[in-house]
Amino acid sequence: MTTVLITDDQPLQRLGFRMLLESQDDMTVLGEAGNGTEAVRMTAELHPDVVLMDIRMPGLDGIEATHRIVSSGDRTRILILTTFDLDEYAYAGLRAGASGFLIKDALPEELLSGIRAVATGDAVVAPSLTRRLLDAYAQHLPSSAPDDSSLDPRLAVLTEREREILTVIGQGWTNAEISARLHLAESTVKTHVSRILAKTGARDRVQAVILAYDTRLVRPA
Repeated sequence: MTTVLITDDQPLQRLGFRMLLESQDDMTVLGEAGNGTEAVRMTAELHPDVVLMDIRMPGLDGIEATHRIVSSGDRTRILILTTFDLDEYAYAGLRAGASGFLIKDALPEELLSGIRAVATGDAVVAPSLTRRLLDAYAQHLPSSAPDDSSLDPRLAVLTEREREILTVIGQGWTNAEISARLHLAESTVKTHVSRILAKTGARDRVQAVILAYDTRLVRPA
């Protein structure tokens, strides 16, 4: 059973999400939050598997709420809901620790599958869409990032093969593409990806892509 906290400042929007989620046998809505402050407090109290997080809300917005929830060490994963597929705040939401994002007019089955994916530790943003997002907002990358990515301590713990795979993850390759192009079994690729996440502390594949950009393994298009 996947437990969900709905966060949105629009009551009708929350009602719509609740009706959809409660129609599923494998989902339970633990509560609703009308702003970021309520989301942070209720997450600490209820420990949901997933928080559906709106970005633009009065008071504490969804980005800061996401940052606070992730920074607390709570196991809860955040799924950002945004109005546009390249919302100017979506990149900041991913950097704050969200496991992915969907647009609000996504099909019901897309939202449900996204929640299930995030709950199991996967990312809901397709690799190609992730790169498109990061390319569009690459100006938000820290200007202090080193030009020589090998100097970054987050990469120093990786083997040469792991660094190679992290690079192509950042370029939007799927596991199947990595397997075919690098002549590796797909199970081996999955093992490498798991080790990369564990060694770098990245929460999921989306965060691994952001790491590849931050450390300049991948340059914006």
